[in-house]
Amino acid sequence: MVRKIAENVYFVGAIDWDRELFDELIPLPNGTTYNSYIIKGTEKIALIDTVEPRKEEEFMNNLKKLNIQKIDYVISNHAEQDHSGLIGKVVEKFGAKVVTNKKCADFLKTHIHIKDEDVITIEDGQEISLGDKTLKFIFTPWTHWPETMVTYLKEDKILFSCDLFGSHYATSEIEQVGSEKLLEMAKRYYAEIMMPFRVPMKKNIEKVEMLDIEKIAPSHGPVYKNPKLIIEAYKKWISDEVENEVVILYVSMHESTRKMVEYLVESLMDKGVKVKLHNIVNADIGEIAIDLVEASTVVIGTPMVLTGVHPIVAGAIYLVNALRPKTKYLAIVGSYGWGGKFIDEIKSMLSNVKAELLEPVTVKGLIDSEGYEKLEHLAKEIAERNLN
Repeated sequence: MVRKIAENVYFVGAIDWDRELFDELIPLPNGTTYNSYIIKGTEKIALIDTVEPRKEEEFMNNLKKLNIQKIDYVISNHAEQDHSGLIGKVVEKFGAKVVTNKKCADFLKTHIHIKDEDVITIEDGQEISLGDKTLKFIFTPWTHWPETMVTYLKEDKILFSCDLFGSHYATSEIEQVGSEKLLEMAKRYYAEIMMPFRVPMKKNIEKVEMLDIEKIAPSHGPVYKNPKLIIEAYKKWISDEVENEVVILYVSMHESTRKMVEYLVESLMDKGVKVKLHNIVNADIGEIAIDLVEASTVVIGTPMVLTGVHPIVAGAIYLVNALRPKTKYLAIVGSYGWGGKFIDEIKSMLSNVKAELLEPVTVKGLIDSEGYEKLEHLAKEIAERNLN
């Protein structure tokens, strides 16, 4: 569908109501959108990104509704195919030149086989005039990929922010002031996709804040009519501050690890600590990611399988390591049958997480009174560190 978001500025993207999985990994409980925008200047027409290739028909129909015969520039803020997949078709059909940075141009050449002669490379801070409208390009590397940039429409004060500030949220409300639902979806998107780049993102948020912004138009999800709402949320998420929260990720095979986890949860709650518990056998990884955003402590609960960590727990540990949450403390609890080295295995798998490892609590077989005493000590230590 086509939606006007400013004078001669239009949303021409596609809504994917039914998509359930992104990158064959990320659950999409509310679908997603692939946002593309047309900007009509008095002299030139620019297109900001394209859409997922399987939405080609819908995208081309949107351009047809606006009677677009010629596109001078297609701005590529990011080379990933849900943004860039139809750039080749736009170049061929509308005679457009691809405007992007050198790194992104290199990616486009390998990922979708764009030709050198079809690319105009720009520098950080460079501007292009469309006549009565001016586009300014601001490099924001590692707001997902190393080549990512944003585009600022100076006269209308709109920031086309690419994946930054996005949300996997299919809705007919293309523009929103902001809602609890939108912030929930934006936090989920941040947790799943942007959190690994929390540290480099700080400088990029500072660059964005220097602009006079009236609207933020991301590549996924609704356009923000209140930019401050999402900018302030991101500043909180990327800060070093954590909440008094413990996230526990566990699997249990023969009840011992479950009993350990349940005792630890009850003890922490009695001490005033907020706990978020995930039995990860059938867990939604997006929900796990959201809970990791501001948690001070992560606890891994696992039984031993042969001589190592349970394979499903290993997958969760890989996720935590990849997301690089700002958690301050890590703890491990679990049971084993005859021996092994799952503590060392887990520590080696969490090399990206710069957190202090508290004393692990492991038991042989079913937990006994000594094991419960150790768990009580762990709960007390976690509470003291969280509440100070």
